[in-house]
Amino acid sequence: MNRLLPILKIHVLIGILLYCGQASEAATTIEELYKNSCAQCHGVNLEGGNAQSLVDAVWQFGSKKSHIARNVKYGIADFSMPAFENALSDREINQIIDYIFEKEKKEGAIKPPPPEKLFTLDYEIRIQVLAKGLEIPWGITFIDSETILVTERPGHLRIIERGKLNPDSVAGIPKVLHEGQGGLLDVAVDPKYSENGWIYLAYSHALPEPGQQRPPAMTRIVRGRLVGNRWQDQQVVYEAPHELYRETRQHYGCRIVFDPDGYLYFSIGDRGAGGQAQELGRPNGKIHRVHRDGSIPTSNPFHNQSEALSTIFAYGNRNPQGLAVHPITGRVWESEHGPMGGDELNLISAGRNYGWSTITFGRDYDGGQVSKFRRKPGMETPNLYWKPSIAVCGIDFVRGNLFPRWQNHLLVGALKYEEVRLLDIQGNQVIHQEIILKNAGRVRDVACGPDGAVYIVLNGPGMILKLIPVRDLNVSD
Repeated sequence: MNRLLPILKIHVLIGILLYCGQASEAATTIEELYKNSCAQCHGVNLEGGNAQSLVDAVWQFGSKKSHIARNVKYGIADFSMPAFENALSDREINQIIDYIFEKEKKEGAIKPPPPEKLFTLDYEIRIQVLAKGLEIPWGITFIDSETILVTERPGHLRIIERGKLNPDSVAGIPKVLHEGQGGLLDVAVDPKYSENGWIYLAYSHALPEPGQQRPPAMTRIVRGRLVGNRWQDQQVVYEAPHELYRETRQHYGCRIVFDPDGYLYFSIGDRGAGGQAQELGRPNGKIHRVHRDGSIPTSNPFHNQSEALSTIFAYGNRNPQGLAVHPITGRVWESEHGPMGGDELNLISAGRNYGWSTITFGRDYDGGQVSKFRRKPGMETPNLYWKPSIAVCGIDFVRGNLFPRWQNHLLVGALKYEEVRLLDIQGNQVIHQEIILKNAGRVRDVACGPDGAVYIVLNGPGMILKLIPVRDLNVSD
C-alpha cells in the first residue's frame, strides 16, 4: 500500500520524546539508552507502536547513517519532530543508530518491492516494473513511444525497446570519469530527431594529463547518432575552458532540455566551490544556453561582457539536477540540491542571480552556517524550498491525455526521501504538492513519456517504473 502520509520513522526515533532525552544520562548500556529515549514510540523491540517499526528496512527520510544522525540532531519541522542537539550528544545519537542497525541486521530485514498499485488524490494507478538490474541509472528520454534511452552513471547508454531492456549497452559511448558524483549523466533527444537523428549526452569529462593521479574534470555536452547499437558521428556541443576544470568530484549537475525556440539549456553544479557560482567567468554553478550545434546565441544575457562566459543564461545555482520546460509558457524551471536543507525550485529568467552561496535557506552538513542571509537585493529567492532537504533531483511536467487532472503539473523526484511529488503550479506559485510515491527507492529522474505515462528512474534498486492510471477517483462509477 502506498504510504502517502508516512508515520515518522528513524528520524523520529528520538524525535517525539524530547523530554525523554534527559533520561539518557542514567543509561549505562546502548540498549538502555534506546529504551529510555525511543521505546515508548517505536517499541521495546523496535517493532513499532505509536510510531513505525525500525526493523522493516523502510526508512522515511534517508537510510544513510549521516542522514539519520542529522535529522535526529536538528529535527524535521515539517513533521513536528524537534531538534535533539541539546538533549542527546552526538555520541549517544550514533550509539542508538548503531543499535538499531544491528537489530535490523539480525532481523534480516529486506526492503519490500515497489507496490503493484497506489492511490493518489485523483487516480488509482498501476505500477509496472519496466526494467530492472540497471547500474546506477541516471537519466531517461524517449526517441518515440516504443524506444527509451537510459543512462547508467558508470558510463553506459541502454535502450528499452517495446518494453524490453536490450542486454547490451550502446557501443562507442565517450569515456566518462566515474568518480564521486561523476559519470554519464543526462541524455536528451533533439527536437527534430526525426530529421537529424541527434542525441545529446552530458557527462563528467577528465583532461587527459599523463601521470596526474587526480586529473581535473568538468561537465561536458556532446551529441551523436545511434546506428544500430553503436554511438557514431560525435560532436562536442559544450566544453569549458580547460583551465577552469576542477579536481573536485562532486556537483556536476547536469540536465539538458530544449525550449520551444529550440535553444538547448544545460546545468552545471558549483563543483564544490560555492563562491564560484557567483563568478561569471566560470562555468560552474550556472544554467547555460546554446544553440543545438553548440554555437552561442547573441541574445544570451552576458554575450557582450568580456569578463563573462557568453554561454551563461543564469547563475548562482548550487547543484541543479532538474530542468523542465513548461508545456504552455515555454519557461524553464530548475530544481537544485541545497546543503542540509534549502533544496530549491526556481523559475529561471535570463541574467538572474539565484544567490548561492551568498543566500540560502540551508545550513552546512556539520550544522554550521553557510550564510546568515536568506534574501538580498538583486538575488532571486526560490519559488519553493524544502527544509530539511529531500535531495530533490529530476523534474518534468505532465503532458498528454493519460492524466488529464495532472495536466501541466510538475513531477519532482527526491533521492533521500525516496519520493515522487506532484506540484500544482499556478503562474509562478506552487499552490499544492502531493506525495504520489514513497519508499520505492532513490528517485534520480522522473519523466512523462510520449504515451502520457509517468516514468520513474530509481538509482537504487536500479530500475525503471511506469505509472499508468487505472481509475479516476473523482468520477462516479
